[in-house]
Amino acid sequence: MPITETDVLVALKSVMDPDLHRDIVTLGFVKNVAIELPVVSFQIDLTTPACPVKDLLKSQAEECVLALDGVEEVKIEMTATVRSRSQKPEDLLLGVKHVVAIASGKGGVGKSTVTVNLALALAQTGAKVGILDADVYGPSIPLMLGAQHDKPFTEGQKIIPILKYGVQTMSLGYLLEEDSAVLWRGPMVAGTVRQLLADVEWGDLDYLLVDLPPGTGDAPMSLAQLVPLTGVVIVSTPHNVAANIAGKAVQLFRRLNSPILGVIENMGEYEDPITGERKKMFFGMTGDELATQLAVPYLGSIPFDPIISRSGDEGIPSVVSHPETLQAAAFRMIAGKVAQQTSIRAMATEPEPVS
Repeated sequence: MPITETDVLVALKSVMDPDLHRDIVTLGFVKNVAIELPVVSFQIDLTTPACPVKDLLKSQAEECVLALDGVEEVKIEMTATVRSRSQKPEDLLLGVKHVVAIASGKGGVGKSTVTVNLALALAQTGAKVGILDADVYGPSIPLMLGAQHDKPFTEGQKIIPILKYGVQTMSLGYLLEEDSAVLWRGPMVAGTVRQLLADVEWGDLDYLLVDLPPGTGDAPMSLAQLVPLTGVVIVSTPHNVAANIAGKAVQLFRRLNSPILGVIENMGEYEDPITGERKKMFFGMTGDELATQLAVPYLGSIPFDPIISRSGDEGIPSVVSHPETLQAAAFRMIAGKVAQQTSIRAMATEPEPVS
């Protein structure tokens, strides 16, 4: 007796999403099943194009359907529809599915560099991505993208973001005269963050990464209060001081009911390009130790590599200028884990699918 669509779906129920802990059929990922023996074709629609287990799910799905009688070939189209964070009608960013703050307690840990490279890594998977530079005192995103001389224009009452490397970007650095200093008190900072959110035509984005200033001041508090954050990513380095202050930032966001998506360690082990020997450059608390202490996910380590800072200074982020390096691979892997955490948060707010 020829197999049916039900037979295919029953077989695919053995494929489990390791992050969502449910099978891909129950999750509603399997679509458009077509049977023309000996060929079976279908679509697997994931929650993010940056899914780090995409290839694993595809191979497992292919294997279990090939085991059905009469099936000799399986054609799978892998797609992605990013599920959105919880939103309300008064939300300032209705077209943005996920707002992810990139934060640190201490300055100098490479937070802006991490923000830029993660955004570009996400965009390279096909996601629609934006960067909001909310570091009003030291906006560095334009320089890192080679866009420090660009000026945005307006349409109607909205500011149009600057597009660089396929990513929409907005920064106070685009609006100020070059080399001018910002001398603002708290209420002005809060007002500026609101304007950069509400007065910019962000359009439809899968992910908006927000580069926060270091510390626990007005900008992070304003952001958390103005926009329902999907979550916060904490950037630290293997220094005890950086880890200690990062812990204080985590406590702030927890008090503001903003979920912590995880910890990224920047400036991790250095690998000698000639000998391949791995060396620790710093000897304080590591990123995974900090994540364990804070009881949050550990998203990964970015190796210490002078290429990263040099590329930022030259305005060509390292995932673009040196895509073959270990650090570029680390950014891509961590971008997938950040997307993975946003999917877990989004799916947790959805009703259970009907089997």
